[in-house]
Amino acid sequence: MENTTTTDTASLSGVAQVADFWALMKPGVMYLVVFTGFSGLMVAPGAIHPFLGIIALFCIAIASGGAGAINMWYDRDIDAIMTRTKKRPIPAGRMAPDVALSFGVILSLFSVMIMGLAVNWTAAALLALANGFYVFVYTMFLKRRTPQNIVIGGAAGAFPPMIGWAAVTGTVSIESIVLFLIIFMWTPPHFWALALYKDGDYAAAKVPMLPVVSGRENTKWQMLVYTIALFPIVLAPVYFNVAGFLYGAVALIASSYFLWLNIKVLRSEEDRHARKMFFYSILYLFVLFAVLIIDRTPGILSLIGG
Repeated sequence: MENTTTTDTASLSGVAQVADFWALMKPGVMYLVVFTGFSGLMVAPGAIHPFLGIIALFCIAIASGGAGAINMWYDRDIDAIMTRTKKRPIPAGRMAPDVALSFGVILSLFSVMIMGLAVNWTAAALLALANGFYVFVYTMFLKRRTPQNIVIGGAAGAFPPMIGWAAVTGTVSIESIVLFLIIFMWTPPHFWALALYKDGDYAAAKVPMLPVVSGRENTKWQMLVYTIALFPIVLAPVYFNVAGFLYGAVALIASSYFLWLNIKVLRSEEDRHARKMFFYSILYLFVLFAVLIIDRTPGILSLIGG
């Protein structure tokens, strides 16, 4: 699908600033991506030199930013329609689309090459896979074609803990796959909560998000199914000895509240419950991975010791 907007013309209403390039990288998403990548790096068995650990996290951040920039380039037509995205650099006329595309491609290629050369090629391959999945599978293929866009496309955002793990070990293991699955199963209720109170935006932009295609009631029930299925996966790190009692207790309490919020969304037509669940879901994921790190303090000390 060819995307065209008024910003494809030579005349732009403004000149791109450093802040616009930063906005292209979707820093809000990047922070969470880097943090979950950091958690994978910290809980992985073994140790990595602190400098190489910093490089690995830098590459994860840059790759995330590159994918975000390409996403904004491709989605510039629907971004111009949706109220929450119309002030982004391209639809707002502050940046030419080809500049954003070049910026995103350079960041993506640079991050993968540096990861491979400085850390290891297993982590680099996973980084390339995550980047390519987000750009080609989710952004360019799934997002505008199926209400399951978030379910399948969510895999892209679930790779960072695996990448961090691979940066330390050079391998992919069942433990790192468990960390991947936590984010993968968390993604649908997280994004569908947003879609519930932004369904008008998605409908106007003709993006087939689940509430637009299948209705709000069906969306709420599917959110509940994923939230319940998330329970055993969230507790799986304890079973695989990646985490201990502290993580297990916090995960159980935090997941129970997440489920309670989902039930409130199911029983109410008020958007405020969906909004509350969406924002809590971000805190929920942060808390899970923060406690996972805290629960593995010896791994932190090993990292610092080099």
